[in-house]
Amino acid sequence: MKDRSLDSFKNIIFFILLGIITVFFAYILKPFFFAIFWAVLIASIFAPLYKLLNKKFKSPNLCASITLVIILLCLILPIGLIIDLLIVEAFDIYKSFDSNTGSWMGTFTEMLNSLNKNPLFARLNIDQAFLLEKSQDALKAVTTHIFQHISEYTQNTIFLIVNFAVMLYTLFYFLRDGVHLITSFNRYIPVENRHLNTFINQFLTTAKASLKFTFIIGGIQGFLGGMIFYITGIERALVWGVLMLGFSIVPAIGCSLIWAPAGIIMLFLGYTWQGITILVFGSIVISSVDNLLRPVLLGHDTQMHSLLIFLSTLGGILAFGFSGFVLGPVIASLFLASWRLFLELYQEETK
Repeated sequence: MKDRSLDSFKNIIFFILLGIITVFFAYILKPFFFAIFWAVLIASIFAPLYKLLNKKFKSPNLCASITLVIILLCLILPIGLIIDLLIVEAFDIYKSFDSNTGSWMGTFTEMLNSLNKNPLFARLNIDQAFLLEKSQDALKAVTTHIFQHISEYTQNTIFLIVNFAVMLYTLFYFLRDGVHLITSFNRYIPVENRHLNTFINQFLTTAKASLKFTFIIGGIQGFLGGMIFYITGIERALVWGVLMLGFSIVPAIGCSLIWAPAGIIMLFLGYTWQGITILVFGSIVISSVDNLLRPVLLGHDTQMHSLLIFLSTLGGILAFGFSGFVLGPVIASLFLASWRLFLELYQEETK
């Protein structure tokens, strides 16, 4: 009896130590979570290319190196150039807003004066001075917010470089030893292989589907948005198109955060046909790309309802930032998979 109590006590101590060590291990890896996550995701996407090269070249190191170079040239380098372009343009836009605040407010004042001549608008009895004051405060707040976020990004350059290096280093080993790492992972986790494989497959399927279809949808919307901005004479149409690609990660409302205000501003500035064209084209064409393709394409691969895709994507972005557009649906998919496995186990035990 005493031996059993002693053994139980030892087991409790062991599990406590195991939990503490696991928490500390997770804590030291926490700064590199997103780097590791993207390395796993990119490695899973380019795994077929690595396997194809491995059939021609017998050296795993050479195959992983060639695949890594192709990833850098075809994926990471273009994205880096686009981000650099956006940062430079964002600084220019901020300087333009900051230096031309007076002209913007003058234009807004002229617009209000012309609207006051309209009998319908005059009946609203809008306090013009109050509206001008709040508009100026809002413009300053927007420009300050843009500048602060750009400054934070540039100040964290060293951290971003370190994470980028970690991602590349990790990506090389995931490409070369991915199958071996999964096998080792299965061996050290006290879960049946079929259940763990279900989680791994669900993770990879959902993550790749979210990434693939977001960039497909975002690319189409960014191209259409940039095209209509160029046709209507809006400056920096390419930059606005790339921004629409970025905002497309937010389901349903993403690109409208760019084209809707642009169309309204064009109308206020007196460019009637340009503003109407942007608003109509955005409502009918650009929005339909997201509303029609995202649930069909993403839902088909992940087997999730459109509402769950929307909520998990939006919640993921709010919780994890940019990476949340992938992490959100992944977590939702794993949640569904875990409950499905739980019901299967429960049914097996009750038989």
